[in-house]
Amino acid sequence: MAEIKPVRKAIFPVAGLGTRFLPATKAIPKEMLTLVDRPLIQYAVEEAREAGITEFIFVTSRGKSALEDHFDRAYELEQTLETRGKTAVLEDLRSWLPAAGSMMYTRQPEALGLGHAVWCARHLVNDEPFAVLLPDETVLNEVGCLKQLTDVYERTGGNVIGVFDVPREQTSKYGIVATGDNDGKLAVVEGLVEKPEPDVAPSTLSITGRYILMPEIFRALDRHERGAGNEIQLTDAMMHLIGQMPFHALRFRGERHDCGSIEGFLKANIAFGLARADVGTTVKDYVKSLDL
Repeated sequence: MAEIKPVRKAIFPVAGLGTRFLPATKAIPKEMLTLVDRPLIQYAVEEAREAGITEFIFVTSRGKSALEDHFDRAYELEQTLETRGKTAVLEDLRSWLPAAGSMMYTRQPEALGLGHAVWCARHLVNDEPFAVLLPDETVLNEVGCLKQLTDVYERTGGNVIGVFDVPREQTSKYGIVATGDNDGKLAVVEGLVEKPEPDVAPSTLSITGRYILMPEIFRALDRHERGAGNEIQLTDAMMHLIGQMPFHALRFRGERHDCGSIEGFLKANIAFGLARADVGTTVKDYVKSLDL
């Protein structure tokens, strides 16, 4: 087996407008919407860090400066917390700030699809394996979804994607995986189809927003081929890697939440609230008290 290089870089595609959440997203990025008390993007960055990521690449667009500010030092705030003796809050604030020089930003000038967003980061990735995390999707589990993928990658090398089962009638909403050898958790990927109709979908295994990809994918993305929705699809580019190198799909452990919809976002807030030691009991008692 070829040398398995460590995955040190992660791409966060955050250029979307978040129109489903208007008017909340009129002045702030949708990635800054909060689950309990921290923004979606922070969950994604902390998940990446847990998996060993040391370089964080944001593919942004106009109006996303709040993302950069969130991961920067806020000296006035820190001084105020220190003056007021709020040491624990100050230490927590500093604990998740990335190291100097570890955050990088590039622009996606047009909304041409997820594949195009990843392609915009090609010069920052160079010739290295890399991760992609979609902040709209969160996974509630003791071990982060990306860490589960990197654990597999360290054994198999090649591409590794997170997958979950969906109802067959919903396959047209997702990228669907055709599998070969399958032990119930880890499967060899033999094909990928973007949003197939239920009667032709090769399975009900859907790609979630967590990927470990080899840099060879940029050669496919360089073609700027349009797929579903007339967009440059990451799923279509991944097809070119199948059979050329190891490619696996992992049924990850944990509860996936789609925070890209209002309904999913509300469910995620309840689930993450219940999982918190400090507020979980209060949330549980409130939910029980509702006359549903």
